[in-house]
Formats: sequence, C-alpha cells, structure tokens
Amino acid sequence: MADTQTDTETKKPAQGAPKGAKDGGKPAGEPKPKQPRERSTYIARMKAHYEQVVRAEMSKQFGYKNRMQVPAITKVVLNMGIGEGVADRKKVDNAATDLSLIAGQKAVITKSRKSIATYKLRDGQAIGCKVTLRKARMYDFIDRLVNIALPRIRDFRGLNPKSFDGRGNYSLGIKEHIVFPEIDFDKVVDSWGMDITVCTNARNDEEARALLTAFNFPFRQ
Repeated sequence: MADTQTDTETKKPAQGAPKGAKDGGKPAGEPKPKQPRERSTYIARMKAHYEQVVRAEMSKQFGYKNRMQVPAITKVVLNMGIGEGVADRKKVDNAATDLSLIAGQKAVITKSRKSIATYKLRDGQAIGCKVTLRKARMYDFIDRLVNIALPRIRDFRGLNPKSFDGRGNYSLGIKEHIVFPEIDFDKVVDSWGMDITVCTNARNDEEARALLTAFNFPFRQ
C-alpha cells in the first residue's frame, strides 16, 4: 500500500509548472506563430485594360509626359436611400443585404442625423445603406455595371454627359437595383433605386469624361 502511494506521488507534476511542459510541448500561454498570407495573383479585367490601353490613349490625347499624370478612378461609392425604413427597419436590412451582394462587400447602414417631425423621422434612425469600393472590387463592379447592368435598363438611351461635379467626379442614378445579375428576381420583395458616384483624380471634367469613355461608359452624344 505504501509503495503504491509513493509511485502515485512521484508521477504528479510539480505545482506551478505550465500546462504542456510536462509533455515536452510549448507552454499554454505562448502564442501560435502566424502563417504568412499568400498573395493573390488575380488582376481585374478593367485594371488590365487601364494599364495596357487607357494610359496610352489618354497620354496621346492630352500629351502627358509622365505616365503618373494620367488620371485614374480612385473609388466608387454606392448609396441607397430607403424612405420606407422609417416605418419598417426590416426593409433597410434587406436593402443592405442586396447592396452587399451587388458590391461584393458588406454595406454599412446609414442613420439620420436629426429628427424631422413632418416625416416621422427620429435622430439615429436607419434610413439607408452605402458601400465604398476600391482597387480590384472597384474595377470588377465597373465591369459589371458597364457591360451587364446598364444594357439591362429598360429604354436606356445613354448616360448624361453633364453629370460631373467640376472636380472630375461623376454621379448617376439607377431606378431599380434588380438590373444587377447578383439579385434573384424570385426572392425580391421590393425594388429600390441606387446612386453611384465614380470618383477620379482628374484635374477637370474634360479629362474625367475622356477617362470614363475609355472605360466604355455609354454617354449620350
């Protein structure tokens, strides 16, 4: 009996020793080494078009001496205003879900900044959603907008060439968000409009118009 107790006592780990040390492993408190991320080799089709075609066309048209002078699209902002969200918050959530599908990036719900009794609007109430796209997602969205969504608009006659703000940024509106292929017609309950703003670093509207034309934006003549 005494021998059994002695063997049991000798097998107990020392008090205060870190867990895992008795097995020859690393202490439990030590963080695991992070695995390096693999860089993606994906290049958006519109970005390749900009590098290979648009830069050369713009340099020839405006006489740029440095390739860094050629204007580029910096970001695309999508915005949905849901007036019905004042009475039903669920509609704002549904719109944000659809906008996330269209953009490929999670949308942010926008809230009111002040109360307006006429519209039964309270401060901090959800009234819309928005998302800002940059880099590869921005180029992918422009590709789908120009080649798929705009041709699906009923009685589409081209974009208004005067919708520039004087600083090289262009805005357009879409009456129904269901023109995008990511939206399933069978699951759509409500249809909302959408504001799209294409921001560029062009110095004036003429350069910005030439840039978007090179990206095949269908402006009215």
